[in-house]
Amino acid sequence: MDGKENEIRTGGPIDTLNRDRIIVRTSIIGIVTNVFLAAFKAAVGLVTHSIAVTLDAVNNLSDALSSVITIIGTKLAGRKPDKKHPLGHGRTEYLSAMIVAAIVLYAGLTSLIESVKKIIHPEKAEYTSVSLLIIAVAVVVKLILGSFVKAQGKKANSQALEASGADAFFDAVLSASVLASAVIFVVSGISLEAWVGAVISLFILKSGMEMLTETLDDIIGKRTDADLAKKIRRLIVSEPEVRGAYDLLLNNYGPDKNYGSVHMELPDTMTVDEVDVLTRKIEKKIYQETGVIMTGIGVYSYNTQNNEAAHMRNDIMRTVMSHDWVLQCHGFYADTVKKALRFDAVMSFDMDPEEGVEILQKEIREKYPDYQLTIAPDVDLAD
Repeated sequence: MDGKENEIRTGGPIDTLNRDRIIVRTSIIGIVTNVFLAAFKAAVGLVTHSIAVTLDAVNNLSDALSSVITIIGTKLAGRKPDKKHPLGHGRTEYLSAMIVAAIVLYAGLTSLIESVKKIIHPEKAEYTSVSLLIIAVAVVVKLILGSFVKAQGKKANSQALEASGADAFFDAVLSASVLASAVIFVVSGISLEAWVGAVISLFILKSGMEMLTETLDDIIGKRTDADLAKKIRRLIVSEPEVRGAYDLLLNNYGPDKNYGSVHMELPDTMTVDEVDVLTRKIEKKIYQETGVIMTGIGVYSYNTQNNEAAHMRNDIMRTVMSHDWVLQCHGFYADTVKKALRFDAVMSFDMDPEEGVEILQKEIREKYPDYQLTIAPDVDLAD
């Protein structure tokens, strides 16, 4: 695809180097900010004997470490393809995200243990006006940082940055809860320090689990984004020769690095030359509009000059689609001279494909015993 395999694939090609610069620069800002916040909060926590403030500092420190790993992952993922890795190193970002998730989980678990210890053996906190002011400033700083990081994440189309921005907003809420517990203690003498620390720990654990689950989904392979799938199909069927687009499969090799394949249904009168021109046109259009590189476009032919085939198609479609486990039927072609029928049936995950094909073959052979029947079971890959 004109050597553009390394470019971002979202609404179209974007400069990868610029994306990396945005991610690295934003991450560095996050590191510096979180290190300073962690230092100030740790100092306040030690002076005031507040477990909640100390754990809030740990949370900021884990955020800084996460940003460091994000930078490393971005740099490694941005390496050019080589002979051993011809599709690039984009998936390295997912591995770095798993490390970040593990760090967050560890921070949450150790924080929870310390909070429980303080609940069992409480220590009296001693707040000053300066310590309360530092916590209040930290809340404001986190809100500003969250807004900035999230905006940069959208600009670079980086889910990692957008998640970091959302996490910063959440951290601001946690810091605000620490501030609230401190004010309650100063005003009423009621200590909620350890309990607030425990709540913060649980939220940190929840965040880590969500990060881990999302990253594992990306590594294992998840369902194609519905909006992207619909857009690609719409681009294909916008060509007058194409009657339908089916079996869309997108393979992900890092954030916004997608390679795809699809089948399109064309009239049986088209020549190979005409099909070649059409597929090249469609590949270019999809790449320009979505950034997805189509590595393969297969072809189904449909009958155009045979009324008997059209009647058979309607009859067989009614039979096939009468089953609720058949989601779609496409690629139908009937050769009335050679007595051959072929089509694909998309089946739900509730039905075993071999069993489904056996049922459909039995029903259709009862109607057309003289025909050789070929049914290909398809997987429900995309909406």
